[in-house]
Amino acid sequence: MGDALVKLIEIAHARSGDKGNNVNIGVIAKKPEDYQILKQKLTEESVKSFLLEFCLGKVVRFELENLSALNFVLYDCLRGGGTLNLKLDSQGKTLGMALLRMAV
Repeated sequence: MGDALVKLIEIAHARSGDKGNNVNIGVIAKKPEDYQILKQKLTEESVKSFLLEFCLGKVVRFELENLSALNFVLYDCLRGGGTLNLKLDSQGKTLGMALLRMAV
């Protein structure tokens, strides 16, 4: 891949959801060899920075080597969660797709 930036969606899939006020995002490499790029570029800090508008709390990363995947838990993202907020979509289902727009 060299030093050229690509959108994360070109090398990974994502799935996300929410539980209360927190969001969970799984990022899975499309090819096993791209997993090292995910590990290098998708740090807790880079994900927090990219999703700063949504995530007010900390971000914790878990590595799933056997799946070539990373799992991120983003705390304090949904202003209380779907049942406590008047926001039209206060769920975390779309944040995985948002993260796939990140250049890596």
